[in-house]
Amino acid sequence: MFETIKNAFRNKDIRKKILITLALLLVFRIGCYIPVPGVNRGAFESAITDNQFLALMSGITGNALQNATLFALGIGPYINASIIVQLLTVGIPALERMSKEGEEGQKKITLITRIITIILAIVQSIGVIVLFANNLDNGINATLFFDSTWLAGIYMTIIYTAGAMLVMWLGERITDYGVGNGISMIIFIGILSTAGLAILGKFEDVFAGDLDALLEVGLFIVLAVIIFFAITYVDLAERKIPVQYAKQVRGTKMYGGQSSVIPMKITGSGVMPLIFSFAILSFPNMIMSLVPAWSDELEWWTEHFSNGTPWYVLVLAVLIFAFSFFYAQIEFNPEDVSKQIQQNGGFIQGIRPGKPTAQYLSKINKRITLFGAIFLTLVAFVPSLVFSIATKDSTLLSAFSTTGILIVVSVALEFDKQLQSQIMMKNYKGFLK
Repeated sequence: MFETIKNAFRNKDIRKKILITLALLLVFRIGCYIPVPGVNRGAFESAITDNQFLALMSGITGNALQNATLFALGIGPYINASIIVQLLTVGIPALERMSKEGEEGQKKITLITRIITIILAIVQSIGVIVLFANNLDNGINATLFFDSTWLAGIYMTIIYTAGAMLVMWLGERITDYGVGNGISMIIFIGILSTAGLAILGKFEDVFAGDLDALLEVGLFIVLAVIIFFAITYVDLAERKIPVQYAKQVRGTKMYGGQSSVIPMKITGSGVMPLIFSFAILSFPNMIMSLVPAWSDELEWWTEHFSNGTPWYVLVLAVLIFAFSFFYAQIEFNPEDVSKQIQQNGGFIQGIRPGKPTAQYLSKINKRITLFGAIFLTLVAFVPSLVFSIATKDSTLLSAFSTTGILIVVSVALEFDKQLQSQIMMKNYKGFLK
């Protein structure tokens, strides 16, 4: 990857795209440190640390949510809106037709996604405000600028919603003018920032004379390298199904005759099953936290479904399996692939074209998805268990959460592929000139 980056900087156009990406990411990080007047940072930090889902979202935003800054919501509303639109596209025929209309259809889908993002940003802003409204003196100082708590709430809703939309705009600009997917890059830099700050804090303890912190950081880094290597190894694994295309004579020329492969990745659904599973298990906790009358129910839920309890492990594993198979059906449609192969004069050796090919691909897809679901389930628990042996620092543990590790690996590999493809394209252009 370092060799790819070095080659990319040698090309003027690619170097310009990389610098634009870095500049926009720097703007995002600056926004993560701009405080919102009238908010007690300590109250936000204390409450979010106690909530697993909010702690995960805070890690993705680079601790912006924990620090109650301008970009507190981060890219979360846009991600949720994208997921909702993606699911609706599968279930609503009108949206499905729109998604297949090319560039014009994608523009309409993007507009719908933006509208849903605004709605979700407003809802999440109100949720954050209500979460701390029960303890107003420690959370929100409404009398700093306003005599009314309602005006203070409206003010904060506008600020947080505007911050979320600005982050969305930065992500889209990275996608248009930079390298890679802007949304993924923002999540990537947020996780690395959280981890970097946590590790830097440990080194400050080492310089202060705490030798135990040095041993803790060393063991943590060794375990992190091993786990990252294992996850990267599995993430790159794929099953290649050979496809042979028959020769066709058209006029005086002969076409086809070449062979190709259908790559099927073990982790084709990425981190979405993990994100959905964690979100569903954390959602009741967040809702009950907003309602003071549900304190008893919240205590029962925390006792039986907190991280590490048997019920939590069982339900999370079931949800990961369910969403893995659900996303496998969305990402890979055996009937469509079989139809495309047949239309192009291709076939899988030993398998009849048409329905038998679709059944064969479906069987392989289910097997691969099963192993992918088992892998994601192990990833959901093993890294946290291993890292908990190395350190008890909650900041480090949240920074290198299971979902965070998968996101970092996936985005880094995708960024490397994007650079390689752009370098190859520039080399082709240079050759043609």
